[in-house]
Amino acid sequence: MILVTLVCGLVLIALVVLGLFVFGLRRRLIQRSGGTFDCSLRWHAPKPDESADTSGKGWGYGVARYNGDRVEWFRVFSYAPRPRRILERSAIEVVDRRAPDGEEELALLSDAVVLGCLHRGVRLELAMSEDALTGFLAWLEAAPPGQRVNVA
Repeated sequence: MILVTLVCGLVLIALVVLGLFVFGLRRRLIQRSGGTFDCSLRWHAPKPDESADTSGKGWGYGVARYNGDRVEWFRVFSYAPRPRRILERSAIEVVDRRAPDGEEELALLSDAVVLGCLHRGVRLELAMSEDALTGFLAWLEAAPPGQRVNVA
């Protein structure tokens, strides 16, 4: 009986270590191509004229990666090899910028800035550091000639 308990415990520990290793390996593979930044995302965010939702609900912590004319967003706590959301540069419209408020400050990274956007008519919010925001806005404005870019 003791041997069975010991073996089960060792198998459980090995599975936990393997799971953590796969999380780290996945993040390394995402970051390998470069152009990545930490970015929280809230899909179907409330509109600015509605009462602001500062409860911190709906935010997903992730890593975003530039890939040509797209930003690919990956959830951090996922084993999926594909991005959860893909944002196309020509379809992104920046509508507002604000600091986290209320319980959002606890749900987001400490130095985050919240950027309100529209992507194909869907309201979303991206939360990233000031440095990442500067790079994101520069990427948006660096669209090829003839593409529509809407940066507020």
